Amino acid sequence: MITVSDVTLKFSEKPLFKDVNLKFVKGNCYGIIGANGAGKSTFLKVLSGELEHDSGEISITTGERMAKLTQDHFAFDQYSVKETVMMGYPKLYQLGKDKDAIYEKPDFSEEDGIKAAEMEAEFGELGGYEAENQIEQMLSGLGLEEEFHDKMMNDLDEGQKVRVLLAQTLFGNPDILLLDEPTNGLDLESISWLENFLIEFPNIVIVVSHDRHFLNAVCTYICDIDYGKITQFTGNYDFWYQMSQIMQKQAKDEKKKREDKMAELKSFIQRFASNVSKAGQASSRKKVLEKLELEELPVTSRKFPYVHFQSDREIGNFVLTAEHLSSKDSDGAVLLNDFSITIHPGEKVAFVGMEHNSITSFFDIISGTQKCEGASINWGQTTSQSYMGRDNNAYFNNDMNITEWLKQYSKEQDDAYVRGFLGRMLFSGDESLKKVKVLSGGEKVRCMLSKMMLSGANVLILDDPTNHLDLESIESLNEGLVRFPGVVIFSSHDHEFISTIANRIIEITPKGVIDRMMNFDDYLKDEQVKQMRKDFYAGSKKKIRI
Repeated sequence: MITVSDVTLKFSEKPLFKDVNLKFVKGNCYGIIGANGAGKSTFLKVLSGELEHDSGEISITTGERMAKLTQDHFAFDQYSVKETVMMGYPKLYQLGKDKDAIYEKPDFSEEDGIKAAEMEAEFGELGGYEAENQIEQMLSGLGLEEEFHDKMMNDLDEGQKVRVLLAQTLFGNPDILLLDEPTNGLDLESISWLENFLIEFPNIVIVVSHDRHFLNAVCTYICDIDYGKITQFTGNYDFWYQMSQIMQKQAKDEKKKREDKMAELKSFIQRFASNVSKAGQASSRKKVLEKLELEELPVTSRKFPYVHFQSDREIGNFVLTAEHLSSKDSDGAVLLNDFSITIHPGEKVAFVGMEHNSITSFFDIISGTQKCEGASINWGQTTSQSYMGRDNNAYFNNDMNITEWLKQYSKEQDDAYVRGFLGRMLFSGDESLKKVKVLSGGEKVRCMLSKMMLSGANVLILDDPTNHLDLESIESLNEGLVRFPGVVIFSSHDHEFISTIANRIIEITPKGVIDRMMNFDDYLKDEQVKQMRKDFYAGSKKKIRI
């Protein structure tokens, strides 16, 4: 168990959170949520001891082992994959090293034999003899194929390292798991494996994540960081969200009553402050008014951008026919092989699967970003397209501020209009004058979404648009795309995002394409689709993953 008592942490004399009192008990998963900058990752660092808090106490039950997902992807480059995972259980790892060192002694003695036997017994008690098999199963479950299990860490790419470091954290049944964005870099099937692992995990899990489906699947409690407080709610993310909406509505109703009362009191004070016979009553009401003003507290610090896509014209009967699309990557590997597709009005098409580069290549080709010899690409005359790629850094390599940058894409050139638009996308005041080249990943995505909204397009193409966004921005974008009456063609690793938007699912596999007019949850359950995926991935180095 972890007990947090009156914990306060200050940055530059300003409390990030103050007088926090929480308990984390065995058998539960706690989701830490809050606006960007609220201190979610910082709170995990305080719990793990990486960061010292200013006051209060954090107590952990004696003997309990804590494991925290590391963010340093280069820390284990000199070790093998399996050894890196084994290091997640330091006691077992060191015991194995010490045991091997004894056997390697050139002057192995009888005393060494006795000591080695004792170590073997302890090694077995700690699960050492099953460790390698468990590590292999864990790595495979997280999407790292068998061919990588014996490689060195510095031979892996970033996505593969993420999986190894996650396996390292989970290995050895720690008493407390601290996970900061554990689904980053994982495909949907690996996320599903992790969800099932954590649902069955018997100890304490504390997780920070922007993946709503993941939080709903694994969390039994939500800890909301807001205005320097951390409030614990029973239930998953959806329960918290619905509860917070009710609380905000009640607070707004109460605020309205308070404002009406304040207006009444102000009117009375103004009318009778100079009237001697009413002076006492006016003075009394003034004190009530001051108290009402002091009691007015904010409900939430969260800010939701206003994402609303509006088409300049209604889409016609013909949207897109693309035929004979073929492409290769820089190494000559085939991405698309004579791929053809027709998209109709009203469709919101999600591209899923492991072939991320193939999906990006398709998006680049149909948007005109990438040339494709021999291909036939026909957009309907009534269509207009707006594209947000996976990597948009090239748009921001200049000295413009945000207002100047967005004016390039606005029909209305008035600064006040553009700044007003940016304000709705959370770039208010001086933030609208920030240089675009210093923007964070999330800020760049919000700029690109602003560009798309100003385009008036009736076909939106988005390649993994939820990357870098916080939960509030994801919620807003999700709702905006659900409401959008035009055509949407997109990819995502966010289960909730796909399942609430898409009415057509396309999966590009190593041996063919699966194309179904259905929502995502039905796609995952469909027996015919399951068999097709099994056939299309048979013999491939890539396992069946989404």
